[in-house]
Amino acid sequence: MAKVELTPSAETQVDALPRLVRLRVLNVVLRLERWPDVSGAKPLRGPLAGHFRIRTGDYRIQFHVVGDTVVIEKAGHRDKFYEE
Repeated sequence: MAKVELTPSAETQVDALPRLVRLRVLNVVLRLERWPDVSGAKPLRGPLAGHFRIRTGDYRIQFHVVGDTVVIEKAGHRDKFYEE
């Protein structure tokens, strides 16, 4: 089992999501505890190589893995998710 942590900015982003979407994101967090046996996680490329994303509906969650810890860095709607 992996430990899942949210960065402070990711925590703020999750708190700002609509209630039902927030519940879906929390279900993804529970799934990420089983890392690396998680379906649907895709590796990112380019400058984000080494990071992954997983989706729930129109929302994306970006994370990376450090040892036995999954660090969630970003959560948001797909429209503006990949913009810096």
